[in-house]
Amino acid sequence: MIDANPTHPAMQNRDARAGNHTRLLRTVYDIIKHQRLTPLFQPIVDMKKGQVIGYEGLIRGPSDSQLHSPVKLLKLAHQSGLSHEIEKLCCQVVVEQFAKLQLPGNLFINFSPEVLVQDKFRDHGSLAAVLNCGLDPQNVVIELTGNEPVYEYNLEMLLEVTVHYQSLGFKIAIDDLGEGFSSPRMWSELRPDYVKIDRHFIQNIDKDPIKAQFVSSLRKNVADSGCQVIAEGIETHAELMLVRDLDVHFGQGYHIARPSETPSPVVSAEVVKSLRPQSINQKDGDSHPHGIVEKKLLIKTPSVTPETPNEIVFNMFENDAQLEVVVVARENIPIGMINRNHLIDGFARPFRHELFGKKPCHTFMDSEPLIVDKSITIQELSYLLSEGDRRHLANGFIITENDLYLGTGSGHELMRELTAMQIRAARYANPLTQLPGNVPINEQIDRLLMNQETFCACYCDLDHFKPFNDVYGFSQGDELIKMTGKILLESCDPELDFIGHIGGDDFIILFGSTDWEERCHRALEKFGEAITPFFSGEDREKGGYISENRRGEKEFHALTTLSIGATRVEPGMFRSYMEISTVAAETKKMAKKIPGNSLYVNSRQYPVSLSPRSPTTTWQIPPSQMVAVGGAQMSVQ
Repeated sequence: MIDANPTHPAMQNRDARAGNHTRLLRTVYDIIKHQRLTPLFQPIVDMKKGQVIGYEGLIRGPSDSQLHSPVKLLKLAHQSGLSHEIEKLCCQVVVEQFAKLQLPGNLFINFSPEVLVQDKFRDHGSLAAVLNCGLDPQNVVIELTGNEPVYEYNLEMLLEVTVHYQSLGFKIAIDDLGEGFSSPRMWSELRPDYVKIDRHFIQNIDKDPIKAQFVSSLRKNVADSGCQVIAEGIETHAELMLVRDLDVHFGQGYHIARPSETPSPVVSAEVVKSLRPQSINQKDGDSHPHGIVEKKLLIKTPSVTPETPNEIVFNMFENDAQLEVVVVARENIPIGMINRNHLIDGFARPFRHELFGKKPCHTFMDSEPLIVDKSITIQELSYLLSEGDRRHLANGFIITENDLYLGTGSGHELMRELTAMQIRAARYANPLTQLPGNVPINEQIDRLLMNQETFCACYCDLDHFKPFNDVYGFSQGDELIKMTGKILLESCDPELDFIGHIGGDDFIILFGSTDWEERCHRALEKFGEAITPFFSGEDREKGGYISENRRGEKEFHALTTLSIGATRVEPGMFRSYMEISTVAAETKKMAKKIPGNSLYVNSRQYPVSLSPRSPTTTWQIPPSQMVAVGGAQMSVQ
């Protein structure tokens, strides 16, 4: 037993904890009395349109207090019986600031079911602030939160409360579906306007096929009831991309926008670009990545209903030696797949045909097949197959359109298509840097123009490279080109930008990143640091080196530098890669006139559908710029 002596360390620790709790409780009363809360707003965006549809109202306690965190504040208020007072205050400060900022869209206000039931909607309870501030209830969403389960004895009261507020025009949302009180049963009982998928299922969803399948199934089930789905906790670009591809309509999270006292009414350009159906950075050379599965992998496989007798499916396999699977669908919505070998092996055992022949085929059905939409990309499909259950490689996958059955695809054909794409990419890659060459560069630009994308074309070129090659040798020249390619590649966003190697010491970057100018400056700075070891100490001191020109005359050349000519491309400004090639080459020449490592930004206003000055059909390196690399002249093919 602990000694009751007040000087005992355990007793002192207990007293210290009690004292700290008392101080924190006083802080809670002080917060309520003086309204010491700061409202923040986090945007919720439409994943299809890239537009803000509303904001979740959040709060923070005093910055100089242990109760700055809303989790600690609300927990202590709940333990102290002050939940009603603190939540009512949270609602008041959030509503007042939302009205003051005149933010567009809906306001999502958090309430625990317990507090909402306690209100019993007297004078509109805690939501009176909404009417007092003149907000339209139709633009306010009551977001039910909490980790405590709602038991049956107060479920009826909660339903009564939500029906009352809905009659006034308010909308209802359930937070953290799948956690705490937010069970599927609660959703089915309350029938809210919105449900939020708990962040647990969104975190690392791009690395977890089970989470992806769960979210996909949940979205379909909830959407069928007319409810809108919001994915919360989107914190990485990869999570955003997969949530978008799973057709979740709305999203919020730090990657989209952090909570702010003065949030932006629009979505950032980076996020908007990411939410577009196609990414600017496409390196496989295919011009239609979101149709290739349907175009090249779709097999018109027969389907049956779940009630179809096994013997009929067995006869289908017997009559068609090429048939590997049969899809099971109800009202043209696939629910399973029957594998040829699995059914035939099952029937081969004694008395199995007699026992199971007349029974419905769902007894031999794989009830968890891999189902994908026809718009999925080859890369995304490959990831799902490689990370999922092994049987999917053997069984293949079901392809749908708007959840309706289209056909199937096989793992074998997918691997063949991936191999073909890799061979194509290798065929047109520059052998020195392995970066995409002229064919994929031209295709990429034409695709961007066709899709009315805004991007920045940056033509990058080394200055005084030929004399460097003559003095230090082609081997060093090759290393310098590879180093340049590496620096430029590292300066790109792998998700938003595209880099290609035109040939020799010429590179092209198609920036989708809005901070492209900053990225160019970082590349120039890194190049300036990395180029030094390529020269002898004597040449570094002199600031250059001497070489012979074609007439045998000695000339002094400055140390090799990097020049970048940048041209901003807006929709409708150019018609083809040939026009952009001409303008980019002129811009690069202007950059090369600037001493040292330089960036020249073309500020000319080009008319729509600018005609090229020459009928060139490839990226051209002027004859004076052609260089010897690896002992051979490198021209552009």
